[in-house]
Amino acid sequence: MRRKFVLLLEIGLVLAGLLLGASAWKLNSALEQPLNLTQEQLLDVPAGATPTGTFNRLENDGVLKDAFWLRLYWRFNLDGQPLHSGEYRMTPGLTAEGLIGLWQRGEVVQYSITLVEGWNFRQVRAALAKHEKIEQTLSGLSDSEVMEKLGHPGVFPEGRFFPDTYRFVRGMSDVELLKKSYNRLDDVLAQEWSKRAADAPYTDPYQALIMASLVEKETGVPEERGQIAGVFVRRMQIGMLLQTDPTVIYGLGERYTGKLTRAHLKEATPYNTYVIAGLPPTPIAMVGREAIHAALNPVAGSSLYFVARGDGSHIFSDNLDAHNAAVREFQMKRRADYRSSPAPAAKPADAPLDTPAEPAPAPDDAAPQSPQ
Repeated sequence: MRRKFVLLLEIGLVLAGLLLGASAWKLNSALEQPLNLTQEQLLDVPAGATPTGTFNRLENDGVLKDAFWLRLYWRFNLDGQPLHSGEYRMTPGLTAEGLIGLWQRGEVVQYSITLVEGWNFRQVRAALAKHEKIEQTLSGLSDSEVMEKLGHPGVFPEGRFFPDTYRFVRGMSDVELLKKSYNRLDDVLAQEWSKRAADAPYTDPYQALIMASLVEKETGVPEERGQIAGVFVRRMQIGMLLQTDPTVIYGLGERYTGKLTRAHLKEATPYNTYVIAGLPPTPIAMVGREAIHAALNPVAGSSLYFVARGDGSHIFSDNLDAHNAAVREFQMKRRADYRSSPAPAAKPADAPLDTPAEPAPAPDDAAPQSPQ
């Protein structure tokens, strides 16, 4: 009996060894198998998906085999490892082990969207709505309803978002992206406010943000931001109207068709700085850090006027006579290639709209360009 027991034990050990060896070979084969792909594919892993379900789905789709062994490997080696949602890039030649590595590292495919300086909120919403990888939750909502969803009820949205390139994974919602942009603007504005010039003429950061939006829309050459801010600040300090065309255009809304007339300059809207004194009630566009910095640190000087040369830069003048002479030279005798801002660079691939209209040329009945 003892010899039989020993023999059975030896046979059992041999069988167990063979079974373990076969299992190890099978597991290794499952891990080293190349995915059945002839071209790159994106694997979408939705929020809440599990490795078990994802392995089964890939096996059912014919992308891999032996899902059982892969599930077993994950359970005993990676238990507790989260499976990050998003898209994973599967390429020909990638093995099942390589795919698991992507999951472990959370190497999801990232996308980007660029929100451009000078865009208004309508353009921001259009950009988000057009991006097919963004989850759309704001369709059909008014601007005020959007701000409520962002957790800022009663806040006017114009100018409250920071222009930048934002990276995200598939499935991120438009609300999440707007929250990022909103919070980024708050951070940048607070940083620049803390470094403002001692004589900056604003009672709060929001006034500086409004001024920055005027600077953003009037500036064609980046290095002139501080000078343009200086003109606007000096005008405010001596009680002159700001008289800047972009505010008129913003007040016209969708009625603006590309031509600004004397009648438009006289039309009373809350934003028309040819009519109202001081700053408009809200920003008129998104602004970058440089425009905020310029608004809070205007360049000292004596100029009270500026007019576009036609190459994006401006002529600054201290008095009306000099300004009118510059208008006659650069506005009344325009070249065919005249521009009040530089020719636009190639827009980002994901931009849904043309870049914002350049600062308006003189009205079609020859009123001088702002400020006048």
